[in-house]
Amino acid sequence: MKSVGLIGLGRFGKILVNILQKGYSISAYDINNKGPISNVNFCNLDKVLEEHVIFIAVPIRSFDSLIKDISTKLKPGTTLIDVCSVKSYPVDVMLKYTKTDTGIIATHPMFGPDSFSTNTKLKMMMSNVRDINKQFLSWSDFFSNQGIEIIEMTPDEHDRLAARSQGVTHFLGRMLKQFGIQKTQIDTQGFKDLLDLVDQTCNDTWDLYTDLQLYNPYTLDIISELRISTESLDKQLRDINDVGKK
Repeated sequence: MKSVGLIGLGRFGKILVNILQKGYSISAYDINNKGPISNVNFCNLDKVLEEHVIFIAVPIRSFDSLIKDISTKLKPGTTLIDVCSVKSYPVDVMLKYTKTDTGIIATHPMFGPDSFSTNTKLKMMMSNVRDINKQFLSWSDFFSNQGIEIIEMTPDEHDRLAARSQGVTHFLGRMLKQFGIQKTQIDTQGFKDLLDLVDQTCNDTWDLYTDLQLYNPYTLDIISELRISTESLDKQLRDINDVGKK
């Protein structure tokens, strides 16, 4: 059986194991998690770096320091595949530190630990950044064969779209939780969907939420637009109310 390396075994890293084990043996390293995890060979970082394909599934805030550390230890012909929720930032980091003989494939699985088992329409963004080792097509085929729809786009295109979808979704989930949204005896289906949104988005750590928002160069502007829209809608209601009272 072919083998791959995996750095990072947090909540999503374990989902990645679930997918990769269907075709590969996995050598993994995590600074905190020492196992055991079924079908994972835990080893030291140097051992993982011997693999020809290495998935990077560490927190976004740790990405720069990790890539800087391993860049001088990568063998010629290695391909790195990241799974960060933002794309321009990790791609820039990998291009900055790695040699030109290191392949780079940027991916963002559009699902997470809380939606993987229930989502029947899994999608994954992929970008052929530097496919010097001719790995992109084989990995695109592998994920497609697992029932995952592959969507090819550039890192910048991804971040622009993600700011308006994922960024807004997580912001609204956190906002509703901070507001104190709770179940009632007369919940409509729409309201139940909002409660599900809060559960799904707030089950992730605060660090993951802030990384998702701050490392995407477009998210803060989108949130500002959302705030302006909210204020505009509120003003329209208040204006109508004021007219009705006259």
